[in-house]
Amino acid sequence: MKLLGRSASINVRKVLWLLHELGIPYEHEEWGSGELQLSDPTFLRLNPNAQVPVLVDGDLVLWESNAICRHLAAEAGRTDLLPPQASHERARVEQWMDWQSTDLNSAWRYAFMARVRKHPEFADAASIQRSVLAWNRRMTLLNEHLVRCGPYVVGGQFTLADIVLGLSLNRWLMTPIERPDLTHLDQYQAKLTEREGFRRYGANGTP
Repeated sequence: MKLLGRSASINVRKVLWLLHELGIPYEHEEWGSGELQLSDPTFLRLNPNAQVPVLVDGDLVLWESNAICRHLAAEAGRTDLLPPQASHERARVEQWMDWQSTDLNSAWRYAFMARVRKHPEFADAASIQRSVLAWNRRMTLLNEHLVRCGPYVVGGQFTLADIVLGLSLNRWLMTPIERPDLTHLDQYQAKLTEREGFRRYGANGTP
């Protein structure tokens, strides 16, 4: 098994954290940095979107980080991380994973690119403020959900939903923006920090 993608990528770090939880042996190649550029025809044959991560698992080539996480957990038989198909528990895990990859990611993108990446195409002050407000609204929603259903996203058990949202929480906390005081998110981060995988790939100083 081989994982392709630079270690600084939030989506690559999702998969690295999961692989740590699973204890699966793998090779890791830092595509997207140095000489291993995503425009290389070798990489584009694996993912024509020129994005990381990519997982090569025997004859299977997968891209999209949440799909990779689902595949790895299912192949390992880890129903604690990804409950069986056609169960209410599975639906809840996948609901939050999909929310992370759609609503939440869409909210933070402009502010993050402006404040952390310093990208010149993301310099409009009004757009930054709209992104910050949208990001904070969604993190407030997550905080309120944890009040009702915590300590983890789907209740008492750590799942794949916590891996993808744990990385997102770390990014929110590390981006230089104004944030509301959300106590249950602080408690959630402290709970995740008990896990070595989160300390290594989540709360590791990289937003």
